[in-house]
Amino acid sequence: MTDAGAAGRRRSGGDRLTPGLALRLTVAFFLPPRFTPRSVRYDRRYRKLDQYRFIVWFLSLPVLVYGVFVVSPFLQAFFYSMTDWTGYSASYEFTGFENYERMWNDDKFWEATRNSLLLLVVAPVVTLVMGLFFAYMLTAGGRRRNEAVAGVTGSGVYKIVYFFPQVLSLAIIAVIWARIYSPRSGALNAGLDAVGLDSWQREDWLGSSWAIWCVLVVLCWSFVGFYVVLFSAAMSAIPTEIYEAARLDGAGRSVTFFRITFPLTWETVRTGWIYMGIQALDAFALVNVMVPEHGMDVLPSYLFEKSFRDGQAGYATTIGVALFVITLLFATVMLRIGRRDRIEL
Repeated sequence: MTDAGAAGRRRSGGDRLTPGLALRLTVAFFLPPRFTPRSVRYDRRYRKLDQYRFIVWFLSLPVLVYGVFVVSPFLQAFFYSMTDWTGYSASYEFTGFENYERMWNDDKFWEATRNSLLLLVVAPVVTLVMGLFFAYMLTAGGRRRNEAVAGVTGSGVYKIVYFFPQVLSLAIIAVIWARIYSPRSGALNAGLDAVGLDSWQREDWLGSSWAIWCVLVVLCWSFVGFYVVLFSAAMSAIPTEIYEAARLDGAGRSVTFFRITFPLTWETVRTGWIYMGIQALDAFALVNVMVPEHGMDVLPSYLFEKSFRDGQAGYATTIGVALFVITLLFATVMLRIGRRDRIEL
């Protein structure tokens, strides 16, 4: 009994993490395995560290680059939002939360926020609904002999046509649609006149309350093709046997879509919703090119105005922090609300 107790005490003492052993384990973690001291090479704690050493060293360089070029600018933005920096000089003074108090009482900021939130709510809904409808028709909305699932005739050509706006930059799209909305020579007023809807014509589409809706139309039009291709790829991955079983049970197109297609593509839809929401919040190019000065603002365009036109970079970074918080909250809410059990096929 005495020998067994002594052996047990020796084993428990060997498992105790002493300061010297902790130092040797720390040094061994940063050394190549061949240079590991024999005193720690066979320790169970070292074997556990050795499992993660390759992962840590493999990720160290990407994490360092991410921290320098992504995390660091965010931290700098938080700092400069508490200064009166003009953006054109190296000198500035720390002002605390004065910029945030000013932003809270800034009516123009809240107007820009309302416009951004309207785009954030409406644009993803309209774009994703259209993308799902077109993708379903191009993937499983047709009828062909000896095929349980088939798209409409010419679906390959339609995908190219829908995707075409994606090859154009937003600046070019904004220029084209600014000409369409032009009150004198624009295609919109001319088209309304051609079909006898003269009362619908507007003298200033982009300088009135209609500006936000005009931007919304362009935003949805420019991105719907991307989601048609994205959702088509997700729908093509659904086994045809599921559609065959549904057709044998007498399911129509609407039942097939809501009971099969939509649930099995939900993960893609949720990802697209987050991406489209971020695109809606970042409508700077469309507003800055299409809309006349002071016609309307969204948060990115108001930030640009304060930073580069008014020389108030400190206040502009405060608006940028608000935009960051809104984007983060939106993504978090969508990930929480849209979570569901994964369906295995």
